[in-house]
Amino acid sequence: MASKKYVSFLSLLFLLISAASQAQLGGSYDVQDSSVIPSKRLPQHTEFMANNYPYPAKPRNQWEIGLQVGAFGISGDVRNRFPGIGAAIHARKALGYVFSLRGQLGFGTTKGLNFQPSTNWTKNTAYTTTGYALGSPVFYNYKTNVYDLSLQGVVTLSNIRFHKAKSSFNIYAFAGLGGMIYDTKIDAMKGNTTYAADFLAIYNKYNATADGFGYKNRKDIKKDLKDVLDGSYETTGQLDNGQPKVFKKPFRFIANVGAGVQFKLNKKLSLAIEDKLTIPKTDLLDGQQWQENGPGNATAQSRDYDTYNFLSVGINVAIGNKAVEPLWWLNPLDYAYNEVNKPRHMKLPKPVLDDADGDGITDQFDQEPNTPAGAPVDSHGVSRDTDGDGVPDYKDKELITPTQCQPVDADGVGKCPPPACCDSLSKLIAENGTKTNCGIGDLPSVTFKPKSITLSNDAKALLASAAQKIKDNPNCKIAVIGYCSSSKSEQQLSWDRVNAVISYMVDKEGINQDRFIFKYGEMGGDCNTVDLRDGTGEEGPTTVPAPHPNLRRGR
Repeated sequence: MASKKYVSFLSLLFLLISAASQAQLGGSYDVQDSSVIPSKRLPQHTEFMANNYPYPAKPRNQWEIGLQVGAFGISGDVRNRFPGIGAAIHARKALGYVFSLRGQLGFGTTKGLNFQPSTNWTKNTAYTTTGYALGSPVFYNYKTNVYDLSLQGVVTLSNIRFHKAKSSFNIYAFAGLGGMIYDTKIDAMKGNTTYAADFLAIYNKYNATADGFGYKNRKDIKKDLKDVLDGSYETTGQLDNGQPKVFKKPFRFIANVGAGVQFKLNKKLSLAIEDKLTIPKTDLLDGQQWQENGPGNATAQSRDYDTYNFLSVGINVAIGNKAVEPLWWLNPLDYAYNEVNKPRHMKLPKPVLDDADGDGITDQFDQEPNTPAGAPVDSHGVSRDTDGDGVPDYKDKELITPTQCQPVDADGVGKCPPPACCDSLSKLIAENGTKTNCGIGDLPSVTFKPKSITLSNDAKALLASAAQKIKDNPNCKIAVIGYCSSSKSEQQLSWDRVNAVISYMVDKEGINQDRFIFKYGEMGGDCNTVDLRDGTGEEGPTTVPAPHPNLRRGR
């Protein structure tokens, strides 16, 4: 019978583990969610969110309500006949991730019967008050109902996982204190008479020799006792003197210990297998205070306390709104591990990237890592060369050297050739005494990207600088010269670039268009360059129609 009980228990345990392994546990809670933080811990949550306190506030967590049923048995001076039935309800609340409190109300009922007769019952009122003759044999028996209430501290460590986010099962242990009341009854009477004669007959048969009349095994004794006892349990069992009562039943303080394993089915439901041992401060749960050494032996052993055990299977439900799961299901390392893996709240320091030459471009992107301090550089860390003469700006003593004045010397200073018109102009001045040069000096050249008519930011900067000189010399006329005319497309491209420069100076810099001489398709210059020079004394149109308007770029 016992082997079948253990096989059934192990089969149930295997089924529960299999079911729990398929449970969908879901993720942990969001530590930044203020809706699950109780009002008394909101100041800590606020400090945590502002990165002024490193620990998140403990969230509001759900209560657990549970129902348990199972086998109930008493260990005492009288043999427990077979496991009885027990049931309990409980409410459990986590105080932290490891420790929780559980209040439990339980009930159990069981029966007991000794298969050996006893004669030393003289202190047991169940027999002394019902008419049994001193020294006559009796078979101790009882039926006991137990009601208990206890408060238990529950400890669990299986939720603290270093290599896994969550677990589908939870192992716990508990201990508690409380009180119990019990009601023990003895089957001492058969109607209005005792079992004295029946017990004596069984006693004599028990002591008979093995000649065919004596008992060969316990099964025969059990059968005879079953035929004799009527199961009325009408006589109150022995009580301690002065024992307090609650609800008219004997009351005793209790201590209990136990352990269990809980299997999670989903966020609300879990199953539990648990064993609880309870130690009451009484030796009378089985109705007998003294244990005998054997039948007919009048010497009693020393007194001890009875205990009772409750092996159960339970269903638990988590309840509560705006709260996380009971904390014993959450891994307290979850927040720290997730922040290390993928920071969401962590206050990270600003990265410090090396910049050996201090030009503002970090070393991994700096294509010229040794530029002198203060040297202007582009977005790649390369020294700027505004006029493209091959001398970086920080060495260039002539920052803007026109194209026609290049190449330059080591200081970036160019030598401009005299224009072809100079000889005739000199002669004209000599003949007429007219000044044809206004003294504005050198003006820049503007370089365009191939096939482009758009002014770059550097080109606009050059024109802005030139515009100020033009404004400072109001008597000067400025020749704007574009080059190349070997094809219609080159002619139109040259016109578009000259037009772009004049339009910028007129529209953006506010210089009168009449001060410009429009020249395009000239020879002897770079096709991608437009030159500005002093045009005072020259003749030429201020505007020119597009030579090939159908080829204009940007139409």
